[in-house]
Amino acid sequence: MSEQRNDSLDLYIALSRASEWVNAHGDRDIRNHGLNRTEFGVLELLYHKGAQPIQQIGGKVLMSSGNITYVVDKLEKKEFVKRKTSTEDRRLIFAEITEKGKQFIEEVFPKHTKVIEKAVAGLTAEEKKIASQLLKKLGKFAQDGFK
Repeated sequence: MSEQRNDSLDLYIALSRASEWVNAHGDRDIRNHGLNRTEFGVLELLYHKGAQPIQQIGGKVLMSSGNITYVVDKLEKKEFVKRKTSTEDRRLIFAEITEKGKQFIEEVFPKHTKVIEKAVAGLTAEEKKIASQLLKKLGKFAQDGFK
């Protein structure tokens, strides 16, 4: 039986391994600050995009809404986030970053950015742009084909 190369499988493996290792760098840094990747992602989202309906956060950080409730609970206990009921629709609850959460992100995010920059330094600036464009194209195609 001859081994036949499959470019799609090779890409899948390379993409998975690269993602795993880059995430390992980011996750280690985030854990050093007492959070996990999802908590950090939610906090970063609220910092950069403002208050968000809790029901919609999951789609933006790729998690189920049930898990997001748990994550918001944890961030609320750390006083990084607070819940706020909509004035137009009382069924709608927003998560909003607190002043303590803002201070945390402003202190940690620049250092975290450096960790990610170091993790992806194996590519030149031009290669990063090309890889980013190609991965966005690939992700959009895979998303559109997922029914």
